[in-house]
Amino acid sequence: MEVERVQAIASLSQRMDTIPSEFIRSENEQPAITTVHGTILEVPVIDLGNRDEEKLVQLIRDASQEWGIFQVVNHGIGNDVISNLQKVGKEFFELPQEEKEVYAKPAGAQSMEGYGTKLQKEVEGKKAWVDHLFHNIWPPSAINHYFWPKNPPAYREANEEYAEKLQGVVEKLFKSLSLGLEVEEGELKDAVGGEDLIYLMKINYYPPCPRPDLALGVVPHTDMSTITILVPNEVQGLQVFKDDHWYDVKYIPNALIIHIGDQIEILSNGKYKSVFHRSTVNKEMARMSWPVFLEPPPELEIGPLPKLINEENPPKYKTKKYKDYAYCKLNKLP
Repeated sequence: MEVERVQAIASLSQRMDTIPSEFIRSENEQPAITTVHGTILEVPVIDLGNRDEEKLVQLIRDASQEWGIFQVVNHGIGNDVISNLQKVGKEFFELPQEEKEVYAKPAGAQSMEGYGTKLQKEVEGKKAWVDHLFHNIWPPSAINHYFWPKNPPAYREANEEYAEKLQGVVEKLFKSLSLGLEVEEGELKDAVGGEDLIYLMKINYYPPCPRPDLALGVVPHTDMSTITILVPNEVQGLQVFKDDHWYDVKYIPNALIIHIGDQIEILSNGKYKSVFHRSTVNKEMARMSWPVFLEPPPELEIGPLPKLINEENPPKYKTKKYKDYAYCKLNKLP
């Protein structure tokens, strides 16, 4: 095992009440110092079951312009479907280490799929307090079951059911975001690949951390994909940067958290905002989250929608292939 997993480091650290220096963030990033304490950010909560379509479009448009993040309720995915997804993901991370390593991301692989610890170039050699598992869950042509755990036995069924139910939510979001830009309802989805849009599941596992005041689960970032649809567990930890400060986000049971990602900001020519966020960790409990990143096909070129561009509103972003954008982002290149 070449990489030391954070889960293994965590069990050693718990006994010593300290963490290795490479997990200690610099002072300008330490959550204890940089979080606005005592204020919980009430990000917009939107009822996807709202029959008033105009109102729904307006709420999603406003949240995407002002916040880049919102929560949706009445989204049509049963609580049992979500709790099954959470249950099998938790059971996978509770397996013995050697069982998890069977699914490790192969060295040098171009794809992000597999079990791992390091995701992107680490600035100043600092590490994030998280292990993860990535695999595509939709469309069938993008799925490689090699990276889907065989244990727990219900893993595949729980993920397939969630992927099936998620498609209705995805349709609604893209439709509302398109209408919010005053373009045809199918325009944004078509621009990011239509039926070839890839649903990339990631499970984040943040083990209990003896010094949550010093470490971060995921460092500050915006998501490079189009939209992220996230299911958290009951342990809070999401923070959003708003008005030059970091705030805790309070999420509500059975809601889905929606992040606007970079590709939607680019397509909207900056009208919608990609949310800048990070994750904190907990001293007593493992925090987990299940984001699904809606990714364009790698070769697809994405730039501002031509209909939104004119003399008064020139393009603010370059058009480039999604795979090139992703490579630059993960390797911290301009």
